Amino acid sequence: MANERVLIKCRNCGTRNRVPVMRLQDGPRCGRCKQPFPPIPITTRPVMVTDRTFADEVIASPLPVLLDCWAAWCAPCGAMSPVLEDLARAYAGRLKIAKLNVDQNPMTASRHSVMSLPMLLFFRDGKVVDSAAGALPRQEIERFLYRFLNK
Repeated sequence: MANERVLIKCRNCGTRNRVPVMRLQDGPRCGRCKQPFPPIPITTRPVMVTDRTFADEVIASPLPVLLDCWAAWCAPCGAMSPVLEDLARAYAGRLKIAKLNVDQNPMTASRHSVMSLPMLLFFRDGKVVDSAAGALPRQEIERFLYRFLNK
């Protein structure tokens, strides 16, 4: 993790900056306009989001977000939960993993056309850039993440 970098888009000028993960807590500055980035909390566990917190946790996130849309009654969703926990630790500082219970948060699920479960939505700069439906093994999710994080 010491040499890994994350792309952060400056909210002031729009420039994408490669910032070392280890410097995220130091409040790095944009290389172009020199405006400071707010400190980015490094989460090592998936973050639960709701209709109410979705905009702050996902849309406004400076890090890319993998959103897991799930339901308590969905057995494949439960099977993916430990995989997403592991991935949250492995990609801490480069990616935020969030979980949305679609039964309790129908507005957000509807807004993003979640029709099957589990559904993974990949957000960058507040927009969905990719998605995957169904229970996927860790290797397949990491293939998605590799493409997603290296664009």
